[in-house]
Amino acid sequence: MYQSNQPPALDGQSPQATPTHLAQIWAKRYVGTVAAYEDSLSKVAELRSRTDIVKTLTSELRSASSKAWNLTESLLAYEVRRHNINATLIDPWSVAKDVHGVYDQALAAYAQHIPPQRLSVKIAAGLGTIRQRYTAGDPRLIGFVSMQFHHCGQILIESAPASEQEILASYFKVIDDHLYMPLQRAYKAAANYAYGDERLKVIQTLLPHSTTIANNVVNRVLQLYPNYRCSTDRLDSKVVRVSSVRDTEMFQIYLWTCVLEQSLAPIQQGLFPLCVMLSPPLKVNWELVRQMLHLLGREFNWYVKREQIQYYAPYQEAMWEMFSPSVFPDVI
Repeated sequence: MYQSNQPPALDGQSPQATPTHLAQIWAKRYVGTVAAYEDSLSKVAELRSRTDIVKTLTSELRSASSKAWNLTESLLAYEVRRHNINATLIDPWSVAKDVHGVYDQALAAYAQHIPPQRLSVKIAAGLGTIRQRYTAGDPRLIGFVSMQFHHCGQILIESAPASEQEILASYFKVIDDHLYMPLQRAYKAAANYAYGDERLKVIQTLLPHSTTIANNVVNRVLQLYPNYRCSTDRLDSKVVRVSSVRDTEMFQIYLWTCVLEQSLAPIQQGLFPLCVMLSPPLKVNWELVRQMLHLLGREFNWYVKREQIQYYAPYQEAMWEMFSPSVFPDVI
């Protein structure tokens, strides 16, 4: 289990968990990615430095943002109308400004060789504020906004040299994580617990393994549905796999937020409406979602003790019922 040097408690009380503590756990997930990348670097000097690459990508950021907006709007315009979402709440100029500001920070960190885990901690609060601003009027708006950011990042990655695309993707994943997932909400809820609280310990145990768990689940889903194709491509394509892993991590974070808040509200008001809006246009069959939920439960069992399951089981079971065949009878 992750250990932290906590200050001594005052007046005989247990020290409180802090948002920074969980943020550090989340950020440490990037270390392996960066280390693997550094180990694989060729000794041959690159034709262009990171600074040169950033100059090129920065000059293309406006075009990438515009293309991303068109992609997102074409995909979700019908869903916005179908779900009776107030379109005036989606300000393209505001979103474009946020896209520029966030990607400028990510590209600057990349140019300065600041590791993605440090970038994650650095921009977490800002991205949390952006997320909160867009979800205040309607939680479903985050689907529109986060997709805009994601498409912009993918376009920029495709414009970068092939040798740098993997490392750039690790920086842009930081952005995806904090926009798609209610991380700041989870950190805030964690701060209400004493550091040794059993409920918090479950999160501290599972959170560092979220990416490994997500990859294992996605691998198994690929084995079960090798020929399935969503709106973008086959499940085994690189782009779809990246999104699938992210979404599987997203489900985990929503579940942990429920555990920490001891409420189903994060799923009922956030995750579920988001899935109902995004799954049809993305051609994600509900059977895939149910299979993912089933496999997540199996993966959790590898890391927790039997007595710890009680803390998340009610919320996991409720999540299963919300996506059950009686609600969504679709099968593959």
